[in-house]
Amino acid sequence: MSTPETKARAGEVVSPAEAVKSALSGFMNDFNAFQADMNSKLTKQEERLTMLDRKTLTRPALSSTPAEAPHQKAFNAYLRTGDDDGLRGLEIEGKSMSTLVNGDGGYLVDPQTSETIQSVLSSTASIRAVANVVNVEATSYDVLVDHGELGAGWATEASTVTETATPTIDRISIALHELSALPKASQRLLDDSAFDIEGWLAGRIADKFARAEADAFINGDGVDKPTGFLTHTIVDDTAWAWNSLGYVNSGANGDVTPDAIVDLVYALGAQYRANATFVMNSKVAGIVRKLKDNDGRFLWSDGLAAGEPARLMGYPVLIAEDMPDAATDSYSIAFGDFASGYTIAERPDLRVLRDPFSAKPHVLFYATKRVGGDVSDFAAIKVLKFASS
Repeated sequence: MSTPETKARAGEVVSPAEAVKSALSGFMNDFNAFQADMNSKLTKQEERLTMLDRKTLTRPALSSTPAEAPHQKAFNAYLRTGDDDGLRGLEIEGKSMSTLVNGDGGYLVDPQTSETIQSVLSSTASIRAVANVVNVEATSYDVLVDHGELGAGWATEASTVTETATPTIDRISIALHELSALPKASQRLLDDSAFDIEGWLAGRIADKFARAEADAFINGDGVDKPTGFLTHTIVDDTAWAWNSLGYVNSGANGDVTPDAIVDLVYALGAQYRANATFVMNSKVAGIVRKLKDNDGRFLWSDGLAAGEPARLMGYPVLIAEDMPDAATDSYSIAFGDFASGYTIAERPDLRVLRDPFSAKPHVLFYATKRVGGDVSDFAAIKVLKFASS
């Protein structure tokens, strides 16, 4: 039997095998052409995306700079050259900078520098770290204290309810005082664009302010400075009354016993102990950390993690170097809820005045802020008197 033949074109006869081969070859040619076309389209698409990416990179970015950046730039120019045109034409919260200048009181520091100074002040070993800090716009801040006890009792529908007594309100007014610093730099240094003028200025101002504040919050006499808590009248805790601080004896002249630390803790009311802190300087801390209880255990324990404060009888210890050294009749340790007991009031603005004339060839920067502080709850702080009785 002969093999069947297939007619492909007029006048041409092919076998089935050759027909399949021809069809497969045509399919592969069509597929290769399709694949080449797709590759070409993908290549063009990648080129378009690449061009878009390049345009995006070269196009000026939408500003993500904080709103204060113009202030920072203008303030930097003022510090380096004294050019205040940028500051005078600047508006902050709808107010012209020229309206925020009090005569020769200087210009407001830009927010970035101000925040740097505030963060340094907050992290320093100062009562500020544990006190109540409020921002005010006025020249003083009033704390109202209610000394009255609200009457309460059990009653029935038929019984007579006794009228409660009139509350006794005490007003403590905390005046704000001007705190100043006067760092200086040479004009040659200011002309160096690599010199971080704002960082340098923030560091110098913060250091000066921190030291002045730390001392005033403890020892200030209230004359053109905050009133320190140790400058108030201090009486034996058994005779304590409002407007004074109560003390507990340390059990030894110029020294301290473990029992005195326990007495100091429990001299403070229970409502204050939960948030209480010990305050002392490094020398006194060196004495206290050697104290042991009757079972030979140290009263002092170091922080379990980096940055955590040491603890005395479980309460945190703030090392404030402006506290008195241990001496006979000194009040060298304080214990209290300072968030309730001491209030720091301050204006949020910080001003700097550039003075290129008073200390040539140096430029002076007169920085000022207003801050005040005083005891706001006399029952919230107790002190240890280094005396035997």
